[in-house]
Amino acid sequence: MAILSPSILGCDYLELEKTMKVLKDAGTQFLHLDVMDGQFVPNLTFGAPVVKCIRKTTEMFFDCHLMVEQPEK
Repeated sequence: MAILSPSILGCDYLELEKTMKVLKDAGTQFLHLDVMDGQFVPNLTFGAPVVKCIRKTTEMFFDCHLMVEQPEK
């Protein structure tokens, strides 16, 4: 069985909570989070504080792709 894990990397962050509700209502159980620190890779996305905030808004499983220099932090 395949598991779909839509990435929120390309979403409109002003509409993030609404987008996650639409995904959940459509049956999505997993969200893919690309976490980049701007050091390990040149791109910079969102870090632990944002992940912590969105955790409060959904119970979906977070499939995280960490592209960070010090993942233990």
